Amino acid sequence: MTSSFKLLIITITLTFLTNVSFAQTENYEVYSIAFYNLENLFDTLDTPGKNDKDFLPNGSYKWTGKRYLEKQDRMASIVAKLGAELTKTAPTVVGFSEIENAAVLEDLIKQDALKKYNYGICHIESPDKRGVDVGLIYRKEFVDIKKVSARDLRIKETYAGDNWEFATRNQLIVEATLKGEDFAFLVNHWPSRRAKSPYREAAGTLNRSIIDSLRSDHPGLHCITMGDLNDDPTNKSVSKSLGAIGDAKKLSDKNYLYNPWYNMYKKGLGTLAYRDSWNLFDQIILTKELKLDKKDLFFYKAEICNFPELKNKEGRYKGYPFRTYSGGNYSGGYSDHFPVVIYLLKKI
Repeated sequence: MTSSFKLLIITITLTFLTNVSFAQTENYEVYSIAFYNLENLFDTLDTPGKNDKDFLPNGSYKWTGKRYLEKQDRMASIVAKLGAELTKTAPTVVGFSEIENAAVLEDLIKQDALKKYNYGICHIESPDKRGVDVGLIYRKEFVDIKKVSARDLRIKETYAGDNWEFATRNQLIVEATLKGEDFAFLVNHWPSRRAKSPYREAAGTLNRSIIDSLRSDHPGLHCITMGDLNDDPTNKSVSKSLGAIGDAKKLSDKNYLYNPWYNMYKKGLGTLAYRDSWNLFDQIILTKELKLDKKDLFFYKAEICNFPELKNKEGRYKGYPFRTYSGGNYSGGYSDHFPVVIYLLKKI
């Protein structure tokens, strides 16, 4: 048994109120699942066929090796903290958006803050013209990868009499086991708000069809879909196309995706700010068994990880995410999004 294993499998005491109004205290193992939009984690190399020229040493952002390494160090320090207040260790699984390629993920897990945790990576190159992908890292001692695949999102349309095909980030599918239970982790980065809602609705429909297919082949399979959805929990792409609901009492065989961020959004909480209002685009959504069943691994709670160092400390945007670039100028921050985390528990 490794030292990292001893750190992750800890015993915590939780209290759940029962329907007869008394508290039951039990001991549990805890695992954290996180997602983080890394805001343009590009390397400094020119990749043929990708529009990455802004992120070159002679590009508009003057993206040098020094700045790249600084950002890697900052990102790794935050990833290591996700959920650590409860788990006392780095997260079990982390999904990412806005990474350029597998190489930047390899560099990330080699940073001092993460290298001791023995992470593996999952990545498949996407057709996004700007060169940003999604990816996932996992703790090898807890997660056994069975299959990694991806589905492209391509939308055909007609504009000015010509036929066009819109291609964006793929949806990464990682089939694995955690604590002896079968899971599928899906990582998303849906079309931006520059595109109309139907583009994100198409992404939600694709994501739901993937999950439906996985659970058709493996009834009751635990599915966790995560990502920067570029929509809030109440928007049509999430609530209708994907079919994720925030009321656990309404979960059913048909409506089986639970969205723990719904009530947070209704309270005005968010992961990014725009025009003096908060959006909660970064979400981790799970199948109903993880919410309703307590006999195996189950959902405990969700958190927005808005650590002090991730916020602007002064000025007009005080409290907003502290970005790497602001107004085209290098500010040396982290990301324009806050990361999110959920916790899974298993009774000892």
